[in-house]
Amino acid sequence: MTKDSVLAALLQSKNYISGETISRSLQISRAAVNQAVKTLRAEGYEIESVTNRGYRLLSSPDRITRGALEAILGCGRMDHILYFESTDSTNRRLQEYVLEHPDAPNGLIALANEQTAGRGRRGRSFASPKNMGIYLSLLIRPESFGTDPASPANWTALTSWTAVAICNAIENVCGMRPGIKWVNDLLLDKKKICGILTQMDMETETAEIRDIIIGIGVNVQEEEQDFPEELRSIAGSLYQAAGKRLSRSALAAEMIRELDALCAAWPEGHAAYLSQYRKDSLVTGRPIRVITASGEKEAIAERIGDDFALHVRYPDGTTQELRGGEISVRL
Repeated sequence: MTKDSVLAALLQSKNYISGETISRSLQISRAAVNQAVKTLRAEGYEIESVTNRGYRLLSSPDRITRGALEAILGCGRMDHILYFESTDSTNRRLQEYVLEHPDAPNGLIALANEQTAGRGRRGRSFASPKNMGIYLSLLIRPESFGTDPASPANWTALTSWTAVAICNAIENVCGMRPGIKWVNDLLLDKKKICGILTQMDMETETAEIRDIIIGIGVNVQEEEQDFPEELRSIAGSLYQAAGKRLSRSALAAEMIRELDALCAAWPEGHAAYLSQYRKDSLVTGRPIRVITASGEKEAIAERIGDDFALHVRYPDGTTQELRGGEISVRL
């Protein structure tokens, strides 16, 4: 869109940029530039205009837009990002896109400013309010990596790798590093600020994995009253942890960069991601409860295995390697 391209040009300029320069670089008319500036101002962007000098962006609302992302990531990466102001689920949008576009590229991202039906693990809902968090999904095409798509075990570590990647992004932008509650929750100040949901599409006859979609939701700007009362003791946000407002666009762009780095490192980077996951783990050595459909059992989380399985020991001395499921830990 013209508006997004003009915004990207303003964000990338460190000083004034003339309407003529924007017009020439984007190959659009001066009238189109002027109209885009008017629209941006109406949306809350403070844009100064000085005769013979041009435009200068003074301040921006905390909005995730294609223009804001393009200013950071560049046009090339934006060609493979589907942006929605509001959608039911970014995972669902990628699933539908792949059905309609079988040649959809590895690394395709779906990103939304709001989800109306965000999903968590075990069929739970994931609150995704407008203008608050970052909600994105990543498409993985196993055939792009040249590894065996017929073995789901080869790909289960992706959830753990993603947890490390998002920790990296948050630390890079916010200066705080979350901890990981096995297997896919990120916590700051003992409260969950991010959830990760991985879905695999498998070919029934051959057992080959056709697509993997990893959904990520990060709570960024929420205050305590923004969470349902029953979640306030366990859910938090980056704003609550940092005590200051953070740029969602900057964090979303850094998350995409880290996910691109993950794709570039898979699977040869296993040792590095495993080492960092172990450092980030909040459960190792702690008493936990293993939650299954048949009930809950007390255990000690002993270590993270080489395949990211959680090795636990029960009071009777028996041990188990957990490769999925849910645990509870008192931090």
